[in-house]
Amino acid sequence: MDVANVVVDVPVAQTNRMFDYRIPEYLQHAVFPGMRVIVPFGPRKIMGYVLEVTDHSDIDKLKPIESIMDVTPVLTKELLELGKWVAHHTISFYISTFQAMLPQALKASYEKQVQRLNDILPEKLEMIFAGRDVISFQEFEEAGVYQALQRAVQVGDVEIIYQVHSKETVKKQTYVKPMLEPLELEAVLADLPQQAKKKKAIIHFFQQHNKPIQKKELLEKLHTTQSTVKQLIDQGILKQEMVETYRDPYQNENIKRTQPLPLTSQQQDAMNAVVDTLDQTKHQTFLLHGVTGSGKTEVYLQAIHHCLTKGKEAIVLVPEIALTPQMVNRFKGRFGSKVAVMHSALSKGERFDEWRKVQRKEVQVVVGARSAIFAPFEQIGLIIIDEEHETSYKQEEHPRYHARDVAIQRAKYHYCPVILGSATPALESYARAKKGVYQLLSMPERMNNAKMPEVELIDMRDELHAGNRSMFSRQLKEAIEERLARKEQTVLFLNRRGYSTFVMCRDCGHVMTCPHCDIALTYHRKNQKLKCHYCNYEENMPDTCPSCESDTIRYFGTGTQKVEEALQEMIPEANIIRMDVDTTRRKGSHERLLRQFGNQQADILLGTQMIAKGLDFPNVTLVGVLAADSLLNLPDFRASEKTFQLLTQVSGRAGRHQLPGEVIIQTYTPEHYSVELASTYDYEAFFEKEMLIRKTYQYPPYYYLTLVTVSHPNQIKVMEVTKMISLLLRKHLSDDVRILGPTASPVARIKDRYRYQCMVKYKNEPNQREILRKILAYFEDEMRKDELLIQIDLQPYQLM
Repeated sequence: MDVANVVVDVPVAQTNRMFDYRIPEYLQHAVFPGMRVIVPFGPRKIMGYVLEVTDHSDIDKLKPIESIMDVTPVLTKELLELGKWVAHHTISFYISTFQAMLPQALKASYEKQVQRLNDILPEKLEMIFAGRDVISFQEFEEAGVYQALQRAVQVGDVEIIYQVHSKETVKKQTYVKPMLEPLELEAVLADLPQQAKKKKAIIHFFQQHNKPIQKKELLEKLHTTQSTVKQLIDQGILKQEMVETYRDPYQNENIKRTQPLPLTSQQQDAMNAVVDTLDQTKHQTFLLHGVTGSGKTEVYLQAIHHCLTKGKEAIVLVPEIALTPQMVNRFKGRFGSKVAVMHSALSKGERFDEWRKVQRKEVQVVVGARSAIFAPFEQIGLIIIDEEHETSYKQEEHPRYHARDVAIQRAKYHYCPVILGSATPALESYARAKKGVYQLLSMPERMNNAKMPEVELIDMRDELHAGNRSMFSRQLKEAIEERLARKEQTVLFLNRRGYSTFVMCRDCGHVMTCPHCDIALTYHRKNQKLKCHYCNYEENMPDTCPSCESDTIRYFGTGTQKVEEALQEMIPEANIIRMDVDTTRRKGSHERLLRQFGNQQADILLGTQMIAKGLDFPNVTLVGVLAADSLLNLPDFRASEKTFQLLTQVSGRAGRHQLPGEVIIQTYTPEHYSVELASTYDYEAFFEKEMLIRKTYQYPPYYYLTLVTVSHPNQIKVMEVTKMISLLLRKHLSDDVRILGPTASPVARIKDRYRYQCMVKYKNEPNQREILRKILAYFEDEMRKDELLIQIDLQPYQLM
């Protein structure tokens, strides 16, 4: 008897294991590991993944597999093993990790239906069925006749069936092709009457082009009609067929092919180290520390080229916001149709098609955001993570994996190198390179010996004393006007979205907050609304203070909208493009705005984080940073590191080509070491200073952290559970561990749920995962029945 070990699509602790199912006769030799199957589970039918096929089971009576959803496996043998590793590593459910590896279109949706088993039903039910045999469960819910339905199920009049649907849809297009040879078409032409001009034109076309053509294209080319083509099909002269085609988001763009550039000596040294490892088929993690504009991308491209010549495949990860058309074009320009691109701006269908190209071995390179690390390649020769310090490589919901860890795990399996590239590496990565765990490759010089742009720090306190109350210092205003006069471009960076941060009454100090979350509402000028960025609650901007009824209610802080208006007022002749979450919501708007700026249709690009990465415009000679310290005040031990990285990245957008660049950073704390050292691009000094602080306060990379967050609608319940978890951790972990908390989370309530947390600081706790699993098991019933939620993050980047 053939048996399949299946993980079922029910993400709870009791089902987080394999279940045995009998492979029925008609599916013998058709079920393989990595396939999706539909299996009976309790009263319903659900989807599952086959992990193994064996010939025995410890259980006597096995239910059979209902049907298979795939012809070929969607997960490779390696990905199945990797899924188990990720589940263990992040304390997640198997099913969650397998779902994370696949495009949205491959996730199943479930529909409940009610089927009649009897010709005559009770009157109430008969009215709902109205002569039909199967109806959707929703119709019963709307009619509200549950008891009648339960009785009918018990006596066997009706049964409830569960339909599993897959969302994947293959795009097909109609093609027309000739059924006859050119000589036979000649005979048909001779027989046609004089007035059949349209038919003659079509046959004449197929005499010259004896191959299929898209029907739409044929009608447009020959200015003919559907009915004329149909008559020729009916006569057996032409044939119509549906052909599967890919949704290609990049098909309309003329991407110029590029040739490898000559490498500088520092690029060549980095390249040689990677190529040697590639040639020896061994695993090594490289940290490529190169200043902005040092030519890291060219090293990536040539390393990939070498990898492809050996018949291997490559994965390139780029932060989501840096997946600009510029970035995609660099890879498409070098490797053409060998590249698949995966990121969130694509539609579900487009993403599914890109994934299928990988699965069918039609491409050798994948460029994508975090989840592209799971591309189903089987011959990986190289994995590259660009801007490796970016926190977006960490997934913030189940399974909470870090793409860097997954990349290294896959590279060990394939015996291949990983390149982590950054101008400002994460402290953890740089510390590992210093210790020799990673191999450090340095590129301290810019291409063409271009100089790093001059950075000027402006103390905004001095501006206030001088009577300048605007958000632009005098130096920045003058510098922007100079650029306008010279027809050069400016990038202005602000680390915030919305029109302003919060709304406050000047009389009594009342701040407008969200009724469901402990957070101030953000003012959006466009529709005069106050919005919560956590739960999407919104309300109208009040005219008077709800607390003291004073009319001195005002907004405080600066958002991109407000800066845009102030700029327009100060320099009316400037053309401004604003890029933030609000202006880039629609598909393709990101690309459109950057294209306009690249074509010099605007003088100033004003934006949030999304403009700090990967942009390369030759005409940008000035970068202005408006509120350099907005990140420094967050309750996050990485605040200084993030500030240093961001300032360095943004500064790197200026003077990348022939024209020299200048950077003006406006700050209220110019003496803070992260601002000061970013202005001199001194990563080494920053690393030393920050490591000292991390050591003193026992933070990564000297210690590991685990964050446990508990949430529930009842505040006392949350406090009790978090206290209990802290006690259990203190009791079962070693004495070297420090446990902080329980304490309220920095945002203590979101969506009417109270949040408490405790944090574990440790150096080496081999039993920690096991203890945390037991704690989750202990609260399992309450989590299932009582809205209790316990989240465990073994590598927290979001401490809010």
